[in-house]
Amino acid sequence: MQPSRTSARRPSPQLRRVALSGLLGTTVEFYDFLVYGTVAALVFGDLFFPGADPAVGTIAAFGTFAAGYVARPLGGLVFGHFGDRIGRRSMMLLTMTLMGSGSFLIGLLPTYDAIGVWAPVLLVTLRVVQGLAIGGEWGGATLMVVEHAEHAEGAGGSRRGLWSSSTQLGAPLGSVLSAGVVTLVSTLPDDQFREWGWRVPFLLSVVLLAVGMFVRLRVAESPLFRGAEPLDRPPVLEVLRRPKPVLLAACVGIGAFTAQSLLTGFMISYAVDREHGAYSRPQVLAAVTIASCVALLVLPAASALSDRIGRRPVVLAGALASAALAFPVLALVDTGSPGLLILALVLGHGVAQSTMYGPLGALLTEMFGTRVRYTGASLGYQAATLIGAGFSPLIASSLLASNGGGSTPVSLLLCGGAAITAVTVWRLRETRGDALDPAPARSADPAREGTPQ
Repeated sequence: MQPSRTSARRPSPQLRRVALSGLLGTTVEFYDFLVYGTVAALVFGDLFFPGADPAVGTIAAFGTFAAGYVARPLGGLVFGHFGDRIGRRSMMLLTMTLMGSGSFLIGLLPTYDAIGVWAPVLLVTLRVVQGLAIGGEWGGATLMVVEHAEHAEGAGGSRRGLWSSSTQLGAPLGSVLSAGVVTLVSTLPDDQFREWGWRVPFLLSVVLLAVGMFVRLRVAESPLFRGAEPLDRPPVLEVLRRPKPVLLAACVGIGAFTAQSLLTGFMISYAVDREHGAYSRPQVLAAVTIASCVALLVLPAASALSDRIGRRPVVLAGALASAALAFPVLALVDTGSPGLLILALVLGHGVAQSTMYGPLGALLTEMFGTRVRYTGASLGYQAATLIGAGFSPLIASSLLASNGGGSTPVSLLLCGGAAITAVTVWRLRETRGDALDPAPARSADPAREGTPQ
């Protein structure tokens, strides 16, 4: 018998534990990736690619950043396959272990001066390991939360969006933690920061790993997965038999990830290295931290709003706001005023990007049936991160180097990502309130393929 709506207002300890598990997992995910993006912007060009022109060194450092994103769709495919075949819980434990271990090992890497070309080779290898693990992390964590919420609240769970925001909150929380730790170590004298200070944020990831594993070991398997009939062929073949939902899922997330990447990790490199700017590293990191704190409030609010009025209007509003703010945000950054820098990142990242990103967890999981949901949602989400976040810093750095440092290319990238999301959302049908029944053929339902209402 399904729980009543009244009982749904008193979430079970298991649902709260699953939500905490998802939060910790995505926090580790974004902490690891944002620490890398921040440190890459500050010192990796010199430490792992010495002798290159500063602009070329930055591009090379962000190239290794992109390598992690290239591996993410493959990780989504591999972990999605086993998550749909043998269960979500075991994949969540494995992905978190690989993520935290990869980050810890980066903190132990010798630099180019110590081992030559093997230093960047090992760096790229660990980035790929991280990317593979993170490719499977988000799907497992989000599906566990949404499917437990569906089980607790009944078919069409009325607060799936709000509960799924626990995994989305890992993005700004990971950003706050990474920026805070890097801010502390960046106050060291420059020679100490380059010698050993940059390693500290990576080594500290083992603490998040330990806490996350403690919680995840106490989480039960998804009840919807346990009740679903197994497929008689690999889930990816079922998903790709009709690829439209995966393509729509990928496109709808591009705007959020483009904005996130350009207004966090890349912005540190951009603002610190501005020829006419007056920003120090601590000023930029403080601005990113403040914007991420605002995102911690906006994300659950946007997700809860999507439970009331629908996923489409909320994500569309965020995309339109991001496009409208693209040029003003960069103009504020270019003023050289710390106060206006904070305002720019709060508006662009804390508000507009978070409004786009908040409902994505629920929206993407609602687009696929239970027996292919891990594979389908992971492929769509990770393809969006590859296109929107993986290549944006690399493209922006290259365009800036060839454009004499003007901010127009960055604004155009922000607008382009937001436009892709806006057009895609317009093509989607509303999924709020749809039951997440465990029918394995759900992904083949034409009503799930993004036809507009």
